[in-house]
Amino acid sequence: MTVARVIVTRPAREAAHWVAQLGAHGISAAALPLIAIAPCTDPAAQQALRAARAQLAHQRPPYRALMFVSSNAVAHFFASDEGPLAPAAQALGATKTRAWAPGPGTACALLQAGIARQCIDRPAPEAAQFDSRALWQQVAAQVRPGDRVLIVHGRSRGAPASAQDHQGRQGHQGRDWLARQIGAAGGQVQWLPAYERSAPRLSAAELTLARQAAQDGSVWLLSSAEALAHLATALPAQRWTAAQALATHPRIAQAARAAGFGRVRECRPALREVLASIESAA
Repeated sequence: MTVARVIVTRPAREAAHWVAQLGAHGISAAALPLIAIAPCTDPAAQQALRAARAQLAHQRPPYRALMFVSSNAVAHFFASDEGPLAPAAQALGATKTRAWAPGPGTACALLQAGIARQCIDRPAPEAAQFDSRALWQQVAAQVRPGDRVLIVHGRSRGAPASAQDHQGRQGHQGRDWLARQIGAAGGQVQWLPAYERSAPRLSAAELTLARQAAQDGSVWLLSSAEALAHLATALPAQRWTAAQALATHPRIAQAARAAGFGRVRECRPALREVLASIESAA
């Protein structure tokens, strides 16, 4: 049985990792990053990021927890001019501040950043979804009145560095919901943009790949509704009725159907389950 080629649409660093993992299991995969990631350029956000790192590095944590929305949030928060790991990463384990991860990819990034496993909270392995709601089931008991939680996230380039950047945007409902639960428990939420997302500049070869993959039976591995919007902008005349998508969350699956993908299936973003879903589509 021939397994269809997989188009990995995550940001470049993550896409390369997924392509390698799929290739190691005998599945042909190609990276087509549909979100570009870069450090935050807003001076106020840069200053806030330096301040948060310094507080952790000096073991003066003002937060009950740091919630990282993605592996990119981890990478940019702990980045340092002195090397790939900031002193804050080494200091986190010496404080009572927890590191929250909504899924296995983010938890893995925290481990790679030097955060001790016992400091990391993540959804249960058997959770129906890896998202903010499943994370809250594990961490709700940690939050006490007056506690502060720092949510480290990315924002669209050119958007204001404020909580309003999150409200009502598809793909961010989960973390907004999480912020409301923290507030209901008496906690306070602070938002810290650590990186910027933008539409990628697709090359001629990448556009050709996308057009071919819309027709040739490739499986589009989708992990972001925002990435889908960038794809639609890059190829406004493309029809997707012959394309099939594997979405890692129900909201993303809904966006794929709205974009016109002819076949859409859902799967948690765990390698074993992604592999099983891809093989079942062959």
